[in-house]
Formats: sequence, C-alpha cells, structure tokens
Amino acid sequence: MISYNSLNNINQLQKRAECITIGRLAPDFIALSTFGYIKLSDYKGKWLLIASSPSAFSNVATTEIIDAALNYDKILERNANMIGLTADTNNSNLAWVYDIYQKTGITVPFPIISDVDLAISEMYGMLNPDKMYTETVRSTFIIDPLGKIKAIYIVPSTSGKSFNELIRMLDSIQIKQKYNLDTPAGWKQGDPVLLPNANSYQEIIDRMNNEEASGYHCPFWYVCYTNLNTENTGGNTGIK
Repeated sequence: MISYNSLNNINQLQKRAECITIGRLAPDFIALSTFGYIKLSDYKGKWLLIASSPSAFSNVATTEIIDAALNYDKILERNANMIGLTADTNNSNLAWVYDIYQKTGITVPFPIISDVDLAISEMYGMLNPDKMYTETVRSTFIIDPLGKIKAIYIVPSTSGKSFNELIRMLDSIQIKQKYNLDTPAGWKQGDPVLLPNANSYQEIIDRMNNEEASGYHCPFWYVCYTNLNTENTGGNTGIK
C-alpha cells in the first residue's frame, strides 16, 4: 500500500477501496515492468501473487525481493506466478534488480511494475486517503486462475513480508478450492486439516457416530480433523 495525501481524492479512493475485497475480480491493468509491458489478464488460468513495495532501493523491500526470488520455484510449483510493484520509475526498478544481481548473484525472476502515477495502487485500494497517516505499508494480493482475489495480506513499511507464509497461505487456499477442507491455526503442509462446518444437525450426528470409521478426530463436535492424502500433494498441491 502506498500513502497518498491529496484530500481532493478522498471520496473517490474510499469508494474504490471498498470494492477491493476477497471474492471480487481483480481489476485488470496494463503496465510497464522490468519485463516490458504486462497485463493482468496475461496471467489468467494461473494463480498470481501481486506484491507491492513503496520504492526500489529500500532496505526492507530489498530483503523481500531476495526472499521472493529464493522462493520462486515453490511459487511456480503451485501453478502460480508473481508480480512485484513499486511507485518508482522502470529505470529505477531495473537498476535495483541489477544491483541485487551484482551484489548477490540472485536474479529476480519475475516482473516488477513501475506504478509512478499510482494508478494501479489506486485501483487496488492501496492508497491512504487520510492525510494524518503518511506511513507506507506493503500489500500482497493472491488471485486465483479465474481472476478473483482470494487473500489480501498487508504489513507496515518496517516489517518485511515472509514468502514462506504467503506460500503457506496459497497452499491453504488451494486445498480449500480443490478438496473443500479448511486449515487450522499454524497449519503447514502434511498437518491434519479440518472438515468444513456442519450445515445440518444430521450431518453433526453422522460425523460423531462415524468419527473413528471415517478417520476423523473431533475434540469438539464442531471441530473435526482429518488427514489429506499427502501423496497427491507432497508439499505441492499441484492445483491447476
């Protein structure tokens, strides 16, 4: 998320921000990036992470980009891609990724958008319309193959995102979409998952009467664990 201090646009920004919620279609765009011009619609049919940073050559953002590059193979394994975004020029972003390569030998394998005019940041509700709050924060959007926003992850400017956590979140969302199973607090690949909440009294009775035979573990009638067939996932949900 990028801060924005123009009070003339408060009403417009508030209206747009209200539309950017989980379940909505991600707004399409075309933008100049370190890979040339790209469109959001180019990624239809794949999962996508859009991760913003306030600027190139900043301390926290540099560690995030390196973390993302080191974890990018895991993102690709999940039929996903990633786009970075800064409010800097494309030349600044290019110089930044080249500097990272020169200093570390790490190639940034995904495009970084130049959002100098803040048009994409505005579309995605990443602008702070309140003049009192000028600190920038970092937003990541997880978008499914149909173009719907499945998660929005926001941290303050001084806190770097964890791409291990974002991948864990992506795994959880993909498991829900493929198997209709939920994931408990602290869940990671290979851990037991949760049956969805029961929708009827009869479903509760059936679960409790067949708990052992069905391989469920229900410490509460409304909390039932089960095991996912990890042979089909193995740390990679493989969801297309």
